[in-house]
Amino acid sequence: MTKSSKILLNYHKKENPDGIQIFQSQKDYDNVILIAGLGGEQYYLIEGSEKALLIDGLAGVGSLRAFVRELTDLPVTLVNTHGHVDHIGADFEYGEVCIAPADIALLYAHSDTEMRLGFAKSGGTFAPLPVEPRLDDVTVPGPIKTLPLSDGDIFDLGGVKLEVIAVPGHTNGTVVFLDRALGVVYSGDACNRNTLLFGEESTSIEQYKESLLYFQSFEDSFELLWGGHGGAAERKTIIADAIGLCDEIMAGTDDAVEAMGFDNRPCRYAKAKNERFQRLDGGMANIAYARNRIWKKDTL
Repeated sequence: MTKSSKILLNYHKKENPDGIQIFQSQKDYDNVILIAGLGGEQYYLIEGSEKALLIDGLAGVGSLRAFVRELTDLPVTLVNTHGHVDHIGADFEYGEVCIAPADIALLYAHSDTEMRLGFAKSGGTFAPLPVEPRLDDVTVPGPIKTLPLSDGDIFDLGGVKLEVIAVPGHTNGTVVFLDRALGVVYSGDACNRNTLLFGEESTSIEQYKESLLYFQSFEDSFELLWGGHGGAAERKTIIADAIGLCDEIMAGTDDAVEAMGFDNRPCRYAKAKNERFQRLDGGMANIAYARNRIWKKDTL
């Protein structure tokens, strides 16, 4: 599981003769490349001997499909961990994606080009963007062939197998992908340092805890979570940390810090944090939630 030094690759759009650096990539393992977009969203190209799996599709600013062709000659299957704006951009280029049925409507709701461009531009919050993205850089939405993802599904790439684990919470259709041989999970936004659970597409805190307990039942098979943001992998102990936060939220003993989430939705953070979403008490996981979506009965 040795990690190579970081490599950066450019994708030069034909209509921009000067060339623009839209994507960055780094090789995490011999057969795994992490790809990051302008908004800081990051996803994974995993190769076997026969096929490749692309886990998530960024926000769709620039041609991820063209970029992936520079990285592998294998046939590529695209999968979504969930249906949010920063995960579904390449779906419209590939025209086919594997996604949990519960998130198909969300995929289309987040297909708007202005929304996806806005996400890419949000990457300039903490550092200048290498290029100013334009609306005509965004993949054009259209109909997609959606193939269902279910808990327990296996993707056999030829000597490399990825197992689907359903972890409803961040969205009702959130899934993660387990590679038992490498001992890693590609977790999207299922459990991280800024897990958002205040939207209508999210589960209650009560149901999220149940999902995390199920996810935790697999932890003898992995050590690290490679997520959809943040640059580095998280230790699996972040799952137990998040379960503890769910307990605090349900007991009313969390910090309950009032905040404003995306789309100006009011929410509360379980633990106080700084502007870079680092917990002030040094903990790992954090959850942003709506005070009227804590119990299962609240979301029925």
